[in-house]
Amino acid sequence: MATPVKLAVVYYSSTGTIAEIAKELHDAGIKAGAEVRLLKAGELAPQAAIDSNPAWAAHHAATAGIPLATPDDIEWADAVIFGTPTRFGNVSAQLKQFIDTLGGLWAQGKLADKVYSGFVSSATAHAGQESTLLALYNSVHHFGGVAVTPGFTDPSKFVDGNPYGTSHVDAQGNNPVDGTTRTAARIQAERVIKIAAQLKAA
Repeated sequence: MATPVKLAVVYYSSTGTIAEIAKELHDAGIKAGAEVRLLKAGELAPQAAIDSNPAWAAHHAATAGIPLATPDDIEWADAVIFGTPTRFGNVSAQLKQFIDTLGGLWAQGKLADKVYSGFVSSATAHAGQESTLLALYNSVHHFGGVAVTPGFTDPSKFVDGNPYGTSHVDAQGNNPVDGTTRTAARIQAERVIKIAAQLKAA
């Protein structure tokens, strides 16, 4: 593309599932010709809570070098894909806290007319995956953003079955991110970039 779409993949991940999907979206975005920033939301949990879960502590240390998302990253982006684990059928506090820092940009109209999408994981099947994505998109409506979901726009989407965004059931870490989820992430990244490019051209 002549002027690449600028894509921000902004996620929160405690034990690594969402981080792995975020990396898949990042890589698919680059392959689709976008300029991509991979960014994480800051941790809010106390260190004692992190240290109490070996997988959480290991992931926290392993991703220390991933840049923290800032409002400037959202202003820069033409498209944003947000990722979160489910928290009682809702967005994680860490990602929501970051979204809540965007009020200044919202007040200036700088969140409007961008493309937004979301991805999610949960420990068990269903477990609020769709409600979490729908809750995330409530913020997009307030932004005046354009929600771009994968829908059933590709035959592969009938395999994973979630038209709202990429989702994965990790079974408390016993189900690694698999080919079905990676395919869903690729389809989502490509669709987000396609629609963002059309808006950018217009």
